[in-house]
Amino acid sequence: MQKRKLGQGLEVSALGYGCMGLSAGYGPAAPRDEAVAVIRAAFDAGVTLFDTAEVYGPFANEALLGVAVAPFRHEVVIATKFGFDVDMETGVRSGGLNSRPDHIKAVVEAQLKRLRTDRIDLLYQHRVDPDVPMEDVAGAVKDLIAEGKVAHFGLSEPSLESLKRAHAVQPVTALQNEYSLWTRDVEDNGVLAACEALGVGLVPFSPLGAGFLTGKIDVTTPLAAGDFRSISPRFTQEARAANMALVELLKAIAAEKGATPAQIALAWLLAQKPWIVPIPGTTKLPRLAENLGAADVELSGADLTRIAAAAARITIHGARLPEDVLSKTNR
Repeated sequence: MQKRKLGQGLEVSALGYGCMGLSAGYGPAAPRDEAVAVIRAAFDAGVTLFDTAEVYGPFANEALLGVAVAPFRHEVVIATKFGFDVDMETGVRSGGLNSRPDHIKAVVEAQLKRLRTDRIDLLYQHRVDPDVPMEDVAGAVKDLIAEGKVAHFGLSEPSLESLKRAHAVQPVTALQNEYSLWTRDVEDNGVLAACEALGVGLVPFSPLGAGFLTGKIDVTTPLAAGDFRSISPRFTQEARAANMALVELLKAIAAEKGATPAQIALAWLLAQKPWIVPIPGTTKLPRLAENLGAADVELSGADLTRIAAAAARITIHGARLPEDVLSKTNR
């Protein structure tokens, strides 16, 4: 697996692995043994960046990752997140945010235990808390870095102003934002340019459009209760029907390259900047192998120009997330 660098010194595999779907977001959690096997297979294939969060479960995903990577803990980068208001004892979410410095530090202590480690390699604020100054958040993480409990600081879905304010207190190593061929906000809102100017890496989540860009989902695909896509505006039947135009574009390129639509979608992201590290997730070993194969797909300048021109003619239908989730982004 090729390597890439996030920020000023965090080297990781060119493709990471997003663990969320093993425990939450897409319906029932995967059986524990199968989930551990997928994580370990990713490591065997060269993946060194594994992404989780306190709120996935809550708690369950971090605990799962801690068990799975224990045999090779010091050969991988563990990324996790704080920021939602989760009861430390019961795991019950209030629905709100909480990035008070004392809460951040308490969360990290619990995360270290669940992850079976003495250091979190990359700690993100999951969503910007409007009630806590960004300087206080960055200062709390700076303290944790000084104590050796955290190595690198990250932010997820911040505004440009929030990124700059945080970076002025504690250098930000990476942003985790949604970015893919059908979600390109970072290109338009200044975040991608700011990452380049500040030397901050970008870790796109949902790089396969929550599965849609794989070509495995169509208008008739059922979405079960507990699967966030069942309430996502972009996954209504009408939106899916309209958005198939992008999938057809990916299929056409894939046929020419001897690849799959998923591999073309990931290869496109990798080709945008050398400091972009997508984190596709899956519960299936064949899909894992397929995703990681994207690192070997080469898109020429002509390919990228063609994709850009064709994609520009396609209007994406539906907001990328439900409104209550979007309301917590870009602030």
